[in-house]
Amino acid sequence: MRVVMTMVVLVLVLLMAAMPIFSQAMDIHQMRQIAAKNNVTCILVFGDSSVDPGNNNRIPLAPKSNFPPYGKDLFRGHPTGRFTNGRLATDFIAEAFGYTNIIRGFLDSNMEKVDLLHGVSFASAGSGYDELTTNLSYLRHYKIHLRELVGEVKAEEIIRNAIFVISMGTNDFLQNYFTETTRRKQFTVDQYQNYLISSMFRAVKAMHYLGARRLAIVGVPPFGCMPIVETLDDESQCDDEYNQVAFSFNSKIKQTLVTLKATLGIQNAYIDIYSVIASAIKKTQDIRFQGDVERVLWDGAGRIRRYMQRYEYVC
Repeated sequence: MRVVMTMVVLVLVLLMAAMPIFSQAMDIHQMRQIAAKNNVTCILVFGDSSVDPGNNNRIPLAPKSNFPPYGKDLFRGHPTGRFTNGRLATDFIAEAFGYTNIIRGFLDSNMEKVDLLHGVSFASAGSGYDELTTNLSYLRHYKIHLRELVGEVKAEEIIRNAIFVISMGTNDFLQNYFTETTRRKQFTVDQYQNYLISSMFRAVKAMHYLGARRLAIVGVPPFGCMPIVETLDDESQCDDEYNQVAFSFNSKIKQTLVTLKATLGIQNAYIDIYSVIASAIKKTQDIRFQGDVERVLWDGAGRIRRYMQRYEYVC
């Protein structure tokens, strides 16, 4: 929950037109006041499984999460296609704005036209900077539907005052580079990072052309600590080499955001999810248990892998 709320607060605070900086915590009422004051119209989400509300259900080759334990704490315990037990960070952001308690997927058959006014997610599991054309294609279609609903002038205003959230990059490295061999044969790690940054830059320029003026980019997490990496490496600890790749890629994202603001004038914020998760992992590692503790890892093939680990110290 701390990761989710950190992302919510950062997006709310950093992406408003006035870009105010608050040192104190904000409640929901304050968040809604800030959103209203700065005329935030909706949230448009691009990314991978970290922000996919269920578009993967409509994409044949996309990874799936439409089975337990996913969704056990959401909507009567039914999985929705979200890769989580409950809501996504973007769902909480939408609720904080006072629009809706969830962001629907653009491919959701249950989505009503009025949902387009509050925001929508174009994200799908497996997506990355390596191939962003599908996400952008959905945005173009969204704009057409919005014009039909409220007219061209109002549609342009909604998009201009929307917050564009991008959360992706993990699949590019774990799947497309470290697991598959094609990109590894073409690029060194540094070259591949630069290739992805170029793809991101082009995508943001395309979004800007379509009306984007406010942007939040979520950095990649310390993916060397993800369960799938522990499964592939057959280790019970983080892969420091992978984490260093994530850290350096985030540095390049931040540098690119400076360039985007200078060249396009687009307001932007970098969401440092790496530090939040790394801190949470460290605190977890500092807690010791006594006796046998079962560790559960969910691997990339959809299998649950369990094993017992012995702890001998009580904190």
